[in-house]
Amino acid sequence: MNLLVPAMPANGSRVVAVSSAGHFLSGVRWNDIHFRNGYDRWLAYGQAKTANALFAVQLASSGASRGISAFSVHPGSILTPLQRHFSTLEKHDLGWTTSNGDAVPGFKTPSQGAATTVWAATAPILADHSGAYLQDCNIADVAQTDDMSVGGVKPWATDPADARRLWAPSAEMTGVDAFGRR
Repeated sequence: MNLLVPAMPANGSRVVAVSSAGHFLSGVRWNDIHFRNGYDRWLAYGQAKTANALFAVQLASSGASRGISAFSVHPGSILTPLQRHFSTLEKHDLGWTTSNGDAVPGFKTPSQGAATTVWAATAPILADHSGAYLQDCNIADVAQTDDMSVGGVKPWATDPADARRLWAPSAEMTGVDAFGRR
């Protein structure tokens, strides 16, 4: 991303980061951001999706003076080839599929899942909402429960202080910061 910023036209660039309701599973593990101790695939997935949402928050803040807006998106639950490493039994046990392998009600088609991403990239109504977390072609409300199927966004995924905090090690790891902070 940092390498693309200089090429982005002022006053009109939008960046859409794909997050997911998986962010409910974990905020950022500040004491072990790389999961060197106690790796858990679901917590790591949750942290990665939280990080994508925080990226959009910080990019929205840092890029505002350059006309850059950013959003994070929960596309919805979608069975795609991304789940190819899960066995049929595991997908069933996770409640994603019926016993014969069909998606359970509530899962979206890939086209339905893409709708919020396309909306984030194009909807004029979002002009004053840069940094927002979006789902179902709407700005998500703060989650009131821990049930990710209900939707919403956890506060840790939109916290401006955590977004700034995460930007620093990201810039350090990549060696690039388009906004000049070191």
